[in-house]
Amino acid sequence: MAFLLTAFLSLSVGPSGITLLSLPQVIAEVTGYSAGTGGHEALVLLDIRLPRTLLAMYVGAALAVSGAIMQGMFRNPLADPGLIGVSSGAALFAVAMIAFGDAYLPAIKAALGVHALPVAAFVGGLGATALLVGLTNGRRVISTGTLLLAGVALAALASALMGVVAYLSDDRALRDLTLWTLGSLAGASWSKVIGTLPFALVLALLLPRLIRDLNGLLLGEAEAYHLGVNVQRAKMLIVFVTAGAVGAAVAVAGIVGFIGIVTPHIIRLVAGPDHRFLLPASALLGGTLAVAADMVARVAVAPAELPLGIITALIGAPFFLHLVLRRGAHG
Repeated sequence: MAFLLTAFLSLSVGPSGITLLSLPQVIAEVTGYSAGTGGHEALVLLDIRLPRTLLAMYVGAALAVSGAIMQGMFRNPLADPGLIGVSSGAALFAVAMIAFGDAYLPAIKAALGVHALPVAAFVGGLGATALLVGLTNGRRVISTGTLLLAGVALAALASALMGVVAYLSDDRALRDLTLWTLGSLAGASWSKVIGTLPFALVLALLLPRLIRDLNGLLLGEAEAYHLGVNVQRAKMLIVFVTAGAVGAAVAVAGIVGFIGIVTPHIIRLVAGPDHRFLLPASALLGGTLAVAADMVARVAVAPAELPLGIITALIGAPFFLHLVLRRGAHG
């Protein structure tokens, strides 16, 4: 209910055009249930507000689900695609595509079309996730320190390489990269919605196959193996799903932090650790939080707009700090 209500409100929030009171009439006119000229308000709804809301839903759901399955795989509540370098790896390849795609990869970029940026981010996220799994492979219990240090190292390396890309970019590309890395949905369009659609479909199709494996991994890898879980296959499937979901999210919205770590914890407090409920509930709550944060970004400093990544960091950082201190207090 909150998911649908937040999405409805998102269609009426912005510097101009549709108000909350006029939104039902505009929707009726656009869908053909009411006569009207539409005009400017219909244009705002169809070309700006609706694709932006859909992208916010996907970004929040993808990051939240990715955080939930990463925490399940590593059996660590501090695991998160952004925290362990997956988002940075995806961002590195997306930044390289933005800066150098036209000059050095014109044929590939032309062939992929609207999918070029999501595919590049997917490859980067896949590489970072696979590298992390390789670094921590062979350990039954992955400690928080090992996980965080490996993630910090990967993120630092990716950030350094993004600095090299930014240094070599021209002024136009540099401005685009700076705004993009802060995280924003200001450039939402139907082409980006279409670009993320295949990744959303793959995520929806593969998630049900992960539920049993993730529930088994909660007991440990050895225990999961004796329950019939193919641990290595499950890990590789998790790598693929995480890289695809996060890569597409990073491609359309830049780096948006903390949704992946905050959302699964909120769901666990309410529904417990069973992934039959955790994964779909995380997707719904993550989408709701992203849409709500995007609404705040639009109105906080109107008529200007704050980057989405700043809003999610302001909300998520205190929660993350509370989590770390709470875990420290309990040893």
